[in-house]
Amino acid sequence: MKNHLPRTLSKMTEILALNLANPDSAQMVTQRAIQVLQSGGVIAVPTDTVYGLAAMSQNTAAITKMYDIKGRHDEKPVAICVGHVADIPRWGKVSVPEGLLHSLLPGAVTVVLEREKSLNHLLNPTTSLVGVRVPDHDFIRQLASGAGSPLALTSANPSSAKSTLAIEEFKSLWPSLDLIIDGGVLSDPEASRACSTVVDLSCEGQYSIIRPGSAYSRTVDILKNKYKLTER
Repeated sequence: MKNHLPRTLSKMTEILALNLANPDSAQMVTQRAIQVLQSGGVIAVPTDTVYGLAAMSQNTAAITKMYDIKGRHDEKPVAICVGHVADIPRWGKVSVPEGLLHSLLPGAVTVVLEREKSLNHLLNPTTSLVGVRVPDHDFIRQLASGAGSPLALTSANPSSAKSTLAIEEFKSLWPSLDLIIDGGVLSDPEASRACSTVVDLSCEGQYSIIRPGSAYSRTVDILKNKYKLTER
């Protein structure tokens, strides 16, 4: 097993400011980001929690590049991001009521499911599971919808370093990235820095919290009290 080491490339990285209050400008930024992703690039994006690195999940070369940039070990899986809850069953096997997913998502929650065969088999090849996100962030959802397949999504920081809430916090990665979307300083820093809550829903009628994250209390309340799932 190899541990990918961060690369430093001698180039100027393109940085685009994202202003969701200006729909025309935001659309131009979204289209540029889609173009870079579809050409095999790795980009930095704001989400509803922390800044992330995104690549096309079905593009193995792009996934490898993303691991290289983070210095992430091959065996550590990354989540995928889709634009809508309705997209989830194409990539992960859903064994919970559809209403449960809609209660959790969009939001700061990663649901872990058995993967479908349609998902790139070289993405997280050491596990039969996949984490799926539908962030509560218009830009990243539009990006996932427009890209044509799920985005592989991981936090924008060197492996084992703290998560980032502004692009300046991962400046060491800039030279290796193909595009950076600057959404400003992300709000609610204490909760956001905790990243998403990761919950395993791969066993029918049960749940397991893998990472408490920023939406822990709300997630457990929905699973345990509203849908009567048992913790395992």
